[in-house]
Amino acid sequence: MIDHVSYAVSNFKNSRAFYDAALKPLGYTVQMEFGLHTGYGTKGKPFFWIDGAGDPKEHVGKVRGFHLAFQAPDRASVDAFYNAAIAAGGHDNGKPGLRPDYHPNYYGAFVIDPDGYRIEAVCHRPQP
Repeated sequence: MIDHVSYAVSNFKNSRAFYDAALKPLGYTVQMEFGLHTGYGTKGKPFFWIDGAGDPKEHVGKVRGFHLAFQAPDRASVDAFYNAAIAAGGHDNGKPGLRPDYHPNYYGAFVIDPDGYRIEAVCHRPQP
């Protein structure tokens, strides 16, 4: 059900050192990095991210520094998630589509929920 979670940290360098040490005994290591975004997990799949690009105490509009991504079985489900979320009062934060910067088959849609949290549906499978 949950694909990955991320949240903003106030001091990226300190948080990176903390999670590098704290997660190592559990077998979780850095799997991916994009600037001040670091993803921890196993076997090439990050599922826990820290985001040093913003202050968690500051909000841009209603957007909060927490992000939750749900696994989708296929790309049509990502599209349906986005349409249903927008119809239910969510706000666009990234229309459905490929995100090749993440990986070639990353197909996601991003929405801001009524409380300002960033949610996403993602499918990692190639188009059949």
